[in-house]
Amino acid sequence: MFNSLSDRLTATFKNLRGKGKLTEADIDGTAREIRRALLDADVAVPVVREFIARVKARALGAEVSGALNPGQQVVKIVNEELVGILGGETRELAFAKQPPTIIMLAGLQGAGKTTLAGKLAFHLKNKGHQPVLVACDLQRPNAVTQLQVGGERASVPVFAPHPGVSSEAEVPTGDPVAVARDGVDYAREKLHDVVIIDTAGRLGVDAELMQQAADIKTAVGAHETLFVIDAMIGQDAVNTAQAFNEGVDFTGVVLTKLDGDARGGAALSVAQVTGKPVMYASTGEGLKDFEVFHPDRMARRILDMGDILSLIEQAEATWDKAEAAKMAQKFADQEDFTLEDFRAQMQQLKKMGSMKKLLGMMPGAAGMRQQLEQFDDSQLDRVEAIINSMTPHERNAPKIINGSRRARIARGSGVHVSEVNSLLERFGQAQKMMKKMASGGGMPGGGGMPGMPPGMGGMPGMGAPGGKRKKGKGKKTKAKSGNPAKAAQQAREAELKRQQAAQQKMDGSSFGAGHEVKPEDLSLPKGFEKYLK
Repeated sequence: MFNSLSDRLTATFKNLRGKGKLTEADIDGTAREIRRALLDADVAVPVVREFIARVKARALGAEVSGALNPGQQVVKIVNEELVGILGGETRELAFAKQPPTIIMLAGLQGAGKTTLAGKLAFHLKNKGHQPVLVACDLQRPNAVTQLQVGGERASVPVFAPHPGVSSEAEVPTGDPVAVARDGVDYAREKLHDVVIIDTAGRLGVDAELMQQAADIKTAVGAHETLFVIDAMIGQDAVNTAQAFNEGVDFTGVVLTKLDGDARGGAALSVAQVTGKPVMYASTGEGLKDFEVFHPDRMARRILDMGDILSLIEQAEATWDKAEAAKMAQKFADQEDFTLEDFRAQMQQLKKMGSMKKLLGMMPGAAGMRQQLEQFDDSQLDRVEAIINSMTPHERNAPKIINGSRRARIARGSGVHVSEVNSLLERFGQAQKMMKKMASGGGMPGGGGMPGMPPGMGGMPGMGAPGGKRKKGKGKKTKAKSGNPAKAAQQAREAELKRQQAAQQKMDGSSFGAGHEVKPEDLSLPKGFEKYLK
């Protein structure tokens, strides 16, 4: 959503780099470009005016004029002020001392309240709570059914004593206030500690429906009233937010459709105008496309500084710790990185969500936006299908995969042989990289990083391989055989030659060939001894 704003601000700050001193004209020019970028992003005019005034006042002060790097100091000021207009601090739900905690959702029709209710319930359930959804939107056709479907997906119960209406022609007959009150009683009886009430939306600021929402809030004594707003509605977001704040006095804001391609001004305006914090953000259609809104992290995303903390939290929530420990131990023991390992790591990455979204959280993501847009998450499924078409032995010893095996794997996975060849070539490079890293050699040049899309390190099976290998004058090493028995024989011979050379160097003897070498005396990687039997 903030791509356009992020690109404009990043381009503006490039002009400040390398300047040992900033003049007043430099700061005026920068402020002018920031103002244009914010207005083009549909940020409310009063918010822009206030923001620019604070940035200019600080930029013209001592903190920039006395800084070693004035350009970076201006970026720091803009970042801090962005955090300020986004709400300042992260705020999560305030739970009642005596359960249940009652949360009411309010907002315009089409903002995504009913979908959000299921996501919020799923989020709270994963935090250890026992939520229940209450269907009080008896006006929109099939709203109750939609909430029931959302509750089923989230495995959360739905209290819906009234079916609501099924078409625009029907006249609403149920009492939403009574349903809300009964829903809270039901939660107490069934020992649910959180109640999420979905109320009717309206096409505009409707006095009658606004009063209905206020009556529900009063009847149940809602602890939190969340105003759900579509982040794509632009300048009108401010007027709508002010009207709802006056009508129901909401306690927090939830931004939906933050994955859209609109300019995102609502996110930068609502918190500043209403004084109420943005608490959550919905970033897609899936149940997991929901996150706590962190103003500091969002500001960093806008300024293309990345959001590593959110990335780490997402990994911690989804990554299999046992699998991670197993891989770390294998890495420490310098064992071969196999296609079986690669498939396991890829499955862990897929649990974290869209690769495009994850890579977008990396610092400098704006510089590879074109590659990100071209990247298709379904390519991961194609790679997994290729690996699944291999036998267990082929996954653990990919060197045995000859032409006929490649053709069979291609037929089994429904891809062309060239895709199998590309995967194996890229995997070979990744395997070498892992070996070098495990032995403390650092990242080799030209190697593909597993799991990265084309143009960003190269994923096995995706795109052309890395840079060409430089021709060296050194002696060529004999290629390792794909036959395990033959490979073990080659390893024994190579180790014997090394031991003999070392012995000759120590005592000057030329009769090292007669020296007996025991396998347990060799400094071989863990797990390699099985080839010496």
